[in-house]
Amino acid sequence: MSQFPDQVIDALSIDTVIFGFDGTLKVLLVKHAEGISEGRWALPGGWIKYNEGLDDAAYRILSSLTGVKDIYLKQLQAFGSLDRFPDKRVVTVAYYSLIQPEEYDLIPGFTASDAKWFDLQDAVDLPYDHDQILAHSIQHLRHIVQHEPIGFNLLPERFTLFQLQRLYEAILGITLDKPNFRRKIMKMNLLADCHEKEAGVPYRAAKLYRFDKQIYDQLLEKGFNFEF
Repeated sequence: MSQFPDQVIDALSIDTVIFGFDGTLKVLLVKHAEGISEGRWALPGGWIKYNEGLDDAAYRILSSLTGVKDIYLKQLQAFGSLDRFPDKRVVTVAYYSLIQPEEYDLIPGFTASDAKWFDLQDAVDLPYDHDQILAHSIQHLRHIVQHEPIGFNLLPERFTLFQLQRLYEAILGITLDKPNFRRKIMKMNLLADCHEKEAGVPYRAAKLYRFDKQIYDQLLEKGFNFEF
């Protein structure tokens, strides 16, 4: 243990990949206000302290940089390429999460001058190895969407089948066959009919559904094969 427990471990960091969905898949980035990457947009990240665990560090760093808190962060993996950080050896532990952007007010702080949601195609030329971390996170998300239920934290409580299909298409980066997608989704018994339709839309109102929490949790625990 360090003689100064609140001191940072300058060879070990945290980076977070926060995905959001508002019709398109987005990622949360912060603008560095200082340091060698000042003025550049990057994944929210920072140094771990001697007196905190990895999870605690991830929540602290994300909250202090963006104002986003009280979300579920899941550890992705460690990244430790020899040249990932200039002039010294730094290993970073990446975390990711899926949230609805409209539910969180972004409040940049600490070493960030700004925080903003970016469409994935615009989140490029990030510092260090953040492009690699983001690309790996997307591939991981595309894998789990076919083996675990996705959407509970990305869609409103009540949603249409079209919204659900748009989410899957945004994550997978492909266009799905509408009848085939709906047949597979309904066969899983994952959705409960709200017995309501959209209101105030200029087109034919679609039925609203919600996730059956019990079935969702069961599928989350045991997984499934949902390939297209």
